[in-house]
Amino acid sequence: MKVISASRRTDLIAFFPEWLSSSISRGIANVIGPAGNYRVNLNPSEVHTFVLWSKNFHNLITNKYNLLNLLSNYSQLFFLFTITGLGGSFIEQGVPPPEVAISQIESLIKIAGTPERISIRFDPIVYWWENGVLKTNLYFFETLAPVLNKLNIRNIKFSFAQWYEKCRKRAQKHNFSYYDPPEDKKKQDAKYLAQISKTYNLNLYACSQNFLSTVDGIKPSSCIDGNLLTSLHPQNYSASTQKDKSQRKECNCTESVDIGSYTQACPHSCLYCYANPKI
Repeated sequence: MKVISASRRTDLIAFFPEWLSSSISRGIANVIGPAGNYRVNLNPSEVHTFVLWSKNFHNLITNKYNLLNLLSNYSQLFFLFTITGLGGSFIEQGVPPPEVAISQIESLIKIAGTPERISIRFDPIVYWWENGVLKTNLYFFETLAPVLNKLNIRNIKFSFAQWYEKCRKRAQKHNFSYYDPPEDKKKQDAKYLAQISKTYNLNLYACSQNFLSTVDGIKPSSCIDGNLLTSLHPQNYSASTQKDKSQRKECNCTESVDIGSYTQACPHSCLYCYANPKI
C-alpha cells in the first residue's frame, strides 16, 4: 500500500479541489510530473494514507465538489496544515489571515479522528526589511502555540526560508527586501521556539535544516513519517519507512507518491515559494 501526497508541489485542496475530486472519483490521477508524466492508482484499497498539504482547508471542510465524502473512503487521512501568521499580507497575498486558518483546525480534528493526524507547519520563518526596520513572523509562534496546546495538537514542523535563485529574482521583482540570517542567528531563534514549545508541551521538528537539530528540544523532521502513519492506521497496516529518494538530501520523509503538478500554479502567491513558476 502506498502513501499519497497531495501535494508538495501545489495547494490542491485550496485551488484544485475539482481536479482532485475528479481524480479520486475515477480512481486514477494523471500527473504531469517534473521528470515526466505518470498515472497513480487512487483506489482506496491501494492507499495506506492520503496526506493532505494546504494553507486553507475550507474546500474540504465544506465538502466542495464532494471532496470530503470521497476522501472519507480512505482508511486514513493525515493533514499538514501550514500556518505562518503571514496570511493576507503582501508576502502571502492569497492565503487566509491566520485567525481564519486557526478556526479551521477543530473541523480538521473531527475529520481526522484524532489530533495526532494533524501536524502544523510553522514554515517558513521569514525576515525582511521594511522602512529600515527588520521584521519577521517568528514571534507569531507565541500566539499559535497556546492554541495548539489547547487543541491537543503536538507536532510542529518549521524551517527558515531558503532563498533559491528564482526566489531571489522574484523578491527583487516585487521589491521585497528579504534578509537571510546567518546560521547562528537561526539557531538563536530556533532556541526561542524550543522554549515556547516546551512551555506548551509541543514537539518541534526542523524541516530539511538538520543544523537546527543541534538546538536542545529540536529534532529533524519527517513531514511524511511512515512509522507514525503505521502507528496511527486504524487497521494497523504498515507504511513504507524507506527514505523518499526524490526529496532533498536533508529531507527525512519516507516514501510517498505525489499527485500534484508544478503546472497547477498556486494562486497563494507566496513570495518565498520554491514551487510556483508564475510569480
